[in-house]
Order: sequence, then structure tokens, then C-alpha cells
Amino acid sequence: MTVKIVRLGEARSTDEGLRIGTVRRPPRGVPKAAFASQDWYDVWYPNLAPSLETMKLGQTIESDKDWALFSKKYRAETNQPDASRSLDLLAALSHQTNFAVGCYCDNEARCHRSLLRELLSERGAFIAG
Repeated sequence: MTVKIVRLGEARSTDEGLRIGTVRRPPRGVPKAAFASQDWYDVWYPNLAPSLETMKLGQTIESDKDWALFSKKYRAETNQPDASRSLDLLAALSHQTNFAVGCYCDNEARCHRSLLRELLSERGAFIAG
């Protein structure tokens, strides 16, 4: 059993399981009834998305210094009780079932989902490739 870190909107992999969208906003122009069938997500979970302020900062990253600031702010947000408990829950669930978490960004290396990968791993999650 594992958690897979994915780009929302890309085709699902075999045995991916439930797809959780850890994004601030739903995909634009897509009817809610089509979120799952179009491979966006099955469940929207903005609790693990960066805050609006941090998300805007992430959209302007141009350097390693910018990325470091974004990472610091996002990690601070995930240290808050609700987000921290959510990460603990997902890490524990990865030992029981397959599921995926993701975001829309093209480049995972400059996206909060790369930090989610680290945060879940730090909590003992089983993470797919």
C-alpha cells in the first residue's frame, strides 16, 4: 500500500486508488461532476494546500532563494495542528490502502507537492516511486 504524489489532470496510474486534490481552488471551467472522470481528483482537500498568500508567493518563484522562502512558509503552515494531523492521518493510511495526493503545477520540484512528499515521508508514509 502506498501514497503516490501526482500532477492533477494527468492520467491515473494502475492501482492509484483515491485521488486527493491538495489545491487551494478547483480546476477552472470543469464541472464538479467531471473532476474525477477527467483525472483531476476524487476528493478536494484544500487543508493541505498552501494558504492564499503562500500560494501567490509560490507562483512567483524565480530562484533558489524564493523557493527556500516558499518552503519555509509552507512547512510552517503544515506544522499547524489541523494540517499536521492531516499529514499524520495520510501517512498512517498509506500503510493500509493506495491513494494519491497532488497539485496542478508542471514542475514538482518547485511545487508544494514535493514538500508534501517530504512531509509524508518524515511521518513514515509508504510513498510510491
